[in-house]
Amino acid sequence: MESGTAFEDALSRVVWALRRAELAVQAAKEPGLRAVGVPAAHYALLVHVHLFPGLSGAELARRLGVTTQAVALLATKLEARGLLERRVHPRHRNVQELHLTDAGSEALQEADTAVLEVERRVREKLGPERHAVLRELLDEVTDELGGPSARQWTGRGQG
Repeated sequence: MESGTAFEDALSRVVWALRRAELAVQAAKEPGLRAVGVPAAHYALLVHVHLFPGLSGAELARRLGVTTQAVALLATKLEARGLLERRVHPRHRNVQELHLTDAGSEALQEADTAVLEVERRVREKLGPERHAVLRELLDEVTDELGGPSARQWTGRGQG
């Protein structure tokens, strides 16, 4: 390839920095999550089922950006561990709603402690003002690229 191609600055682009940051966040969360027996994928599912009890597997898959098959497999694992239960939808007999069990809520509480530690590290490094600015900038990027807004993602608005 000739020098001067568009690829020379690829690793200095913002989108690449976002990817590196996401990988670093996942790597920082994983040891704490695994220590309490809740890997990152399980944590993400448990959080959403906690925040939105009664989601179907298809709805959850859309929120998590994965396939319905991936959600079904993960839900089966969590159900076998007693962390999640499926209930038949009251009006649509073919739809199963996902709900946390008491054990699932406890596991989520333990896992969230590990995730909060990573959040604390980021906040401590940036300071409260820059932490808030970063959150706002990330929300702007998400909005621009057509991703879910903070309100759509959490059901509550910015937190």
